[in-house]
This record gives sequence, structure tokens and C-alpha cells, in this order.
Amino acid sequence: MEKKITNKYLHKAHEAKQDEFYTLLSDIEKELGYYKEHFKGKIVFCNCDDPTESNFWKYFALNFRFLGLKKLIATHYEEEKPSYKLEIVNGESEAIRTELKQNGDFRSPECIEILKESDIVVTNPPFSLFREYLAQLIEYDKKFIILGNMNAVGYRDIFKMLAGNKIWLGHSLRGGGIEFRVPEDYPENKTINRVDKDGNKFVKMGNVRWFANLDYKERHEDLILYKKYYGNENEYPKYDNFNAINVDRIKDIPMDYAEVLGVPITFIEQYNPEQFDIIRFRKGNDDKDLTVNGEYTYSRILIKNKRVTK
Repeated sequence: MEKKITNKYLHKAHEAKQDEFYTLLSDIEKELGYYKEHFKGKIVFCNCDDPTESNFWKYFALNFRFLGLKKLIATHYEEEKPSYKLEIVNGESEAIRTELKQNGDFRSPECIEILKESDIVVTNPPFSLFREYLAQLIEYDKKFIILGNMNAVGYRDIFKMLAGNKIWLGHSLRGGGIEFRVPEDYPENKTINRVDKDGNKFVKMGNVRWFANLDYKERHEDLILYKKYYGNENEYPKYDNFNAINVDRIKDIPMDYAEVLGVPITFIEQYNPEQFDIIRFRKGNDDKDLTVNGEYTYSRILIKNKRVTK
């Protein structure tokens, strides 16, 4: 199904140029190492990646034979002119460049046709378009490993997919930040973390995570619990508007509590679907934010431990 690129979309794409971040090769290597077995015989599409700048392209080009890829394709957005696609087929040493008629916007008919033929999408899409970008991958039933802002966990549609075990967070950025190289014309009012000896600018973001729907064994490891609820009930107050207890820190989740409990949103980084059920996000029975003794809590995920029986 083709979609017209309206002025609204083009305006958004223009805005997206303001959050153009180049992922470091070391961070790509660190995360993609968990998924090596998924790439054999597959067509990988990096659809937000200028090959002259992109370390995603570099990673897959260098590891094409090692991963057993069938094809590697990259396209990128050009604001005011047609873009191009670059592809490597069956490990040929020379990449094939093909001029596009459109500007490489991931929503353009040309890029959607490339998406349809691809198996796995790996990239760092514009954060300002993340929700729309992910929706497209879901619509076309694509496997993916992409970077996004942790705040996206709170979007109703994305949280529903996380709770339903349709997508999940990657492994290598749990609880940590990531550094990006930014363009030379990156706005001066933004915080620059460092400038290297070649004049390249870098920013660091603590709220960025990998999002994926390719499985890896580490996400099925149980969260080890040490604390007990019974005998320490005073440490776990109940919500005013939902029948559940509040847990302020992930490490304080009680190992002996069989009912619903509320945990910080960062729990989603350690969520093992075999160990826990996700019940709901943030709201109580009155559809208002969860409160304890009349005070609002930070955003909470309501969960239940499958390993504990009454």
C-alpha cells in the first residue's frame, strides 16, 4: 500500500534533520552481537543511513560474509533533491549505486518498495519520527533492531506491544547512556559532550535504548529477587486507586508476593515474559495516575510475578 508524501510529512522530515545523530560503530557492534544467528540468508535494510556517514552500513559491509547476508541496502533522506540507494549483493566487493526518483524519505513509495523486499531493518531513525517509523515496520511485518528514546515506552500503542511481547528492549544499553556524533551544523544551543582532535562533535544521551523484535537469549534470564514482602509490609504501601503495592526500586521487588505490584518504568529493560506478566501502565481503576496516600507516584508499570503462587 503506497502512501502519499504530504506537506505535513515533509515538514516533519525537515524537523527530523535537527535530530540527526550518527551511531558509533562500537555501540552497534556491542548490540548486534546478540543477534548474529538471525542474519544468515537475509536482506538487511538500513533506511535512514547515508553510507558515507553511517556506521550501520559499515558494520554490515565489513561483516557481510561473516553474517551470511544475502543483500545489504541503504537509503537516506535528502531534503531538496533525489537520493540514492546503495546495495551489496551476495558479498560482491563493489557496492551498486542506484539513483532514486524521490528523496529517500522512509515513507516514500520507492523506499516502501525496498522495505517490502527486505527481511530485517537496522538503523537509528529520527527520534522525532520514531512513533511513525515503528508503526510502518509493524504494518509491513518487518523484523528490526532500531534505536529510540526510552520515553516511547509510555506511548499507549508502543506500551501495548511491549506488554504483549510483540517488541522488546535490546540488551547493551540497559541503565546506561549512548554517545552520538552530530553534524558540523548541530545547533549551538544544544549540549556538546566533547569534540575530538578532528573537530567532530559528540553528544551523550542517557535516555536512548535499542528496540527490537528479534529474540536474544539474555532477555529470558530471570530477574534475581532477594527481598521478602511478608514481614516487611510497611515498606510496600498500597495504591489509593488500584489494588497493588508500590515498589520504588527494581531490586526491592519481593520474591514472595503473588499479587499485583507497581514498579519503575525501567523495569521494562529487565522484563522476562516467562517470569512476569505486565498488567497495565501508570493508571489506576479511576483512569487517573496511581497515587499513594494522595500523592502521585512516578510512572509505574503494574506487573505480576508468575513464579509466585498464593
